Amino acid sequence: MTTTVRLDQAGLRTLLQELAASGTRVVGPVRAKNLGRELVEYGLLENVDDLVLDGPPPARSAKELFLPATEALMCWHCKKGRVEIDEVPTSFPPTLLFGARPCDAAAAEILDRVMGWDYKDELWFGRRAATTVIALSCSGGDKSCFCTAVGLSPSSTRGADGLLTPVGKGYELEVLTPKAEALVAAHPKLFRAAKAGKDSSEAKSGKAKKGAPGDADAKGGKAPKDEAAQAAERAATTERVKGNLDVNVAAIRSWLETHFEHPLWSKLGVRCHGCGACAAVCPTCHCFDIMDELEGVDHGTRRRNWDTCQTSLFTVHGSGHNPRRDQGARLRQRVTHKFATYPKKFGETLCTGCGRCIRACAAGMDLIEVLGEIDGMARAPERAERGGNP
Repeated sequence: MTTTVRLDQAGLRTLLQELAASGTRVVGPVRAKNLGRELVEYGLLENVDDLVLDGPPPARSAKELFLPATEALMCWHCKKGRVEIDEVPTSFPPTLLFGARPCDAAAAEILDRVMGWDYKDELWFGRRAATTVIALSCSGGDKSCFCTAVGLSPSSTRGADGLLTPVGKGYELEVLTPKAEALVAAHPKLFRAAKAGKDSSEAKSGKAKKGAPGDADAKGGKAPKDEAAQAAERAATTERVKGNLDVNVAAIRSWLETHFEHPLWSKLGVRCHGCGACAAVCPTCHCFDIMDELEGVDHGTRRRNWDTCQTSLFTVHGSGHNPRRDQGARLRQRVTHKFATYPKKFGETLCTGCGRCIRACAAGMDLIEVLGEIDGMARAPERAERGGNP
């Protein structure tokens, strides 16, 4: 049974400051400069004022908090003719992922399946155990979002320890797991029971604390919306996302399993650059390579590095043979893995509909369009029986 508590703007600021002072790593959406453009990315929160709770979706997912782009698996060195192994730590400092998009929170739980499948990945689960995930109800869905098509929503609680929702001039926190319970219990003066009506001291005075994260008034912008307006905005976001893509995921899976050589893949392969940008920003792509890196004449490190099925070298055999010789075959692999292979193995769609692959693609590849086309072909016989009606 979940409980809900309230946190005002000043309390939020104090909470994050106290956690950072106690040694907890606080990670959240922050503004970052990149190639001359201002982006929002997940990053270590060094200043509470840097937290962005009302901006666009972070450009990259939160995946790298649990699966870094590169990490050491072990180190080795030679000593008197013997090779000695230095283990890497598998326990990590306490971390709070605050303000995660629901699509990112859900992705980590989906990946738990493969990371704990035939071998329990100690580094993955070590970071997972050390991290409390507080998701934020999403009000910034754009034309690339399609979380509702894969069983989620802008206010999904999947994979989250708590769900934060803007209410009035503060927030409501839905406490979902013992981790969130511990967070609230450790800061009892900052939280209060959720009740209808105005926020506490902040609302009574009619003033918001200056500089509070997400407080538009404090930054000279528009005044915070009232609770009814915020609820209406969230509902509108859900409907807008639903309008982006309405497909039958089960029908798509069935089509993928029976149309391996369909000309669609060749058509799409001509457009795809094979750069792997989609996998880099995806919250559920998890392929990696393992390499031994010599760092001196007598020592080195075995590392795990992100990899992607979209590059030409990914499946090259030692003989030189490549079972996925063209880009169409590699694109087919990515789509089929997410919407047919992974569901067959783990009962999960390997996609949370975050839309990052669409935003990041230099070739303008649009997964919404691809899935919509497949869904249309998959349901063509059904629609023909109904006289062509949707």
